[in-house]
Amino acid sequence: MSTRLAAGRFDPARHLPVRLRLVWLEQCIARLWLALRLAASFLCLSTPAMAHDRPGSFDLHELTLKAKALADSPYVAPVSTLPDAFGKLQFADYQKIQPLREKFAWAELDTPFKLAFYHQGMQFNTSVRINEIVDGTVREIPYDPSCFDFGDLHFDREQIGKLGWPGFRLLYPVNRPGKIDEIMSVLGASYFRVIGKGQVYGLSGRGLAIDTGLPIAEEFPAFREFWIRRPAPQDRHVTFYALLDSPRAAGVYEFTLTLGADTLLDIKSRVFLRSGAAPPALGIAPLTSMFLHGPNQPPAVPNFRPAIHDSNGLAIHTGSDEWIWRPLNNPAAVAVSSFAVENPKGFGLLQRGRDFSRYEDLKDRYDMRPSAWIEPANDWGKGHVRLVEIPTADETNDNIVSFWVPDAIPPPGEPLQFDYRIHWTTDEPAILKGGMSYVWQTIRTTGEIYHSNLIRAHDGTLAFLVDFTGPSLRDLPLESPIAAQISANDNVQIVGWEVRPNPAIKGWRLIYRIKVKDTTKASELRAALALEDRRLTETWSFQLPPVPATNVLKTGASEASSSASR
Repeated sequence: MSTRLAAGRFDPARHLPVRLRLVWLEQCIARLWLALRLAASFLCLSTPAMAHDRPGSFDLHELTLKAKALADSPYVAPVSTLPDAFGKLQFADYQKIQPLREKFAWAELDTPFKLAFYHQGMQFNTSVRINEIVDGTVREIPYDPSCFDFGDLHFDREQIGKLGWPGFRLLYPVNRPGKIDEIMSVLGASYFRVIGKGQVYGLSGRGLAIDTGLPIAEEFPAFREFWIRRPAPQDRHVTFYALLDSPRAAGVYEFTLTLGADTLLDIKSRVFLRSGAAPPALGIAPLTSMFLHGPNQPPAVPNFRPAIHDSNGLAIHTGSDEWIWRPLNNPAAVAVSSFAVENPKGFGLLQRGRDFSRYEDLKDRYDMRPSAWIEPANDWGKGHVRLVEIPTADETNDNIVSFWVPDAIPPPGEPLQFDYRIHWTTDEPAILKGGMSYVWQTIRTTGEIYHSNLIRAHDGTLAFLVDFTGPSLRDLPLESPIAAQISANDNVQIVGWEVRPNPAIKGWRLIYRIKVKDTTKASELRAALALEDRRLTETWSFQLPPVPATNVLKTGASEASSSASR
């Protein structure tokens, strides 16, 4: 027997007595059963997250490998198990489901951050897995309905026992010590919203946009799983990771939320196209907002609120150091504008103008809604900043989207790597650098001329009053020979322009009068102020969207009817 052992050919089934063979067989079965139980437990508790259940092993690189494997496999749509009682909730009833403060995660820990969750309901009908990372070890946070106050809603409690979280909230005492405030919301597809001190929720960020603004159905990638690092007591930041999945793309994101004068969100994204799928039209770093009306586009029906919008313009800082300001529109039909840029230094949807008198809205406080300014942190190459404007009849619809469109998209298996920082701020002038002055407001009106008797008379033109202010204009003498650098596309006849000092804002006003040749075509206008060929301001880039011919006919008939009634 010793010879056989040395040769490695010992066979227990042949060389042990029958009784010992049975003992050996029972031991093998027991070991196999234990191994199967451990494997089943591992799979049940973890999915891919728990594969990193080792101290110090969890990082973006390993999640990137998971995202690549996901993109290499067929897409599997999530299945909803939401009971009708929750799927058919109206928004007002869904709002009744609120997290209980005493059940916030981290409530017992020595950290100013708290973590709370959303409940499934309405269109938020699928769950996402939410994990916590503590010292490199990953643990799932299981769904618990006792974390919620359901108000006066009536339903069978047994129906929700197997539901999950659709998203989460981060809280922090950002406004005053001892009072925690919600500072970030992650809910629905790949949407998230962030606010800082003295702000209320407005525009949203998204992980990825696909086919946005095209005459086909938009694809909405969604976050499927999250891993949130537990913050240390002294931390003023929280880091979490998100796995994104979609029929034509998969990816992973690292988010780091930092509190300060502005709330900052640093994002690292790694996105793979799905093998075998048609190439999507990708939108990187998308922002979604709302514009209903403002001074540049007054409402058709009188409204006590002079402006209703979460953002009133798209700002771009190009790689060649030009600053562009594009006021937003609520168009009659979907309008898409593109700005070719190589390695952009920044872009975003801003809410310029913080005076309450600009909005007069005590309920929705548009004056307190933040701007979102995106600064790339790596080489983005050539591409376009794209703006999509969608018609809306009321303020409940997000109708504005902006994003980056890269010219070059790698093939499946190679990641798109876009890193960037989003400033959530109400200090828009601080975004501009180098003493550049900016557009303070845009007012659309009918053109006019003065008669010799000092009466103002309309001259049949359309006029834009563009007020500029900022460091480069503030101390200029009133007699300075400020000139306007203006241009327009072929659909515009420039009738005239003039520049005047505007001491009310320590700036200057451009009055730009035009005639539109064909209202069914887009009209593009550009202007900036200069002194002896030295550019003093950003470029005002305005679009009058085309009005469909049917709308023109309706408008004409309405105006004729109104004239007849008078």
